[in-house]
Amino acid sequence: MRKPVDKVNEKPSGTVGDVFDAIHSIMHLYRAQQFRAFADGEHELTHMESKVLRFFARQPGATLSDLVAHSGRDKAQLTRLIKGLRERGLLDASADQADRRSTRLHLSQAGEALHGRLHQVGAALSGVALDGISEAEREQLHALLQRVRANLAGEGEGEV
Repeated sequence: MRKPVDKVNEKPSGTVGDVFDAIHSIMHLYRAQQFRAFADGEHELTHMESKVLRFFARQPGATLSDLVAHSGRDKAQLTRLIKGLRERGLLDASADQADRRSTRLHLSQAGEALHGRLHQVGAALSGVALDGISEAEREQLHALLQRVRANLAGEGEGEV
């Protein structure tokens, strides 16, 4: 007599879930390797701290309210995070000339240097990740991922 095969835990390869599992796994590996490069350095960063530095590098002079609107994160969480980055000398603040109640934030000299290093490490990891993938395949992958992003952002058809 043959034993029945347990197909409950079996899933076909190439399912929709596999795509998102792969994306998640890639980003986890990327972040882990990126932050490993800073683990023994002067400025150990969390993922969220690096995102905040990247935001103020792209939006110098933005406010906490700008960051809250951009990220959708809790204002209290971001306030604590910014306070920590300022205490570590990575962010500088100045009063808004038009509205003294607002504080404008920008990267300090140390923050600029760290952001530059983050960018260098990210570029090197991207090169490793895309090794052996042709330019045409990279363009196709980028276009497909942009379409997935647009679908999730409600820019395409099939919005939930």
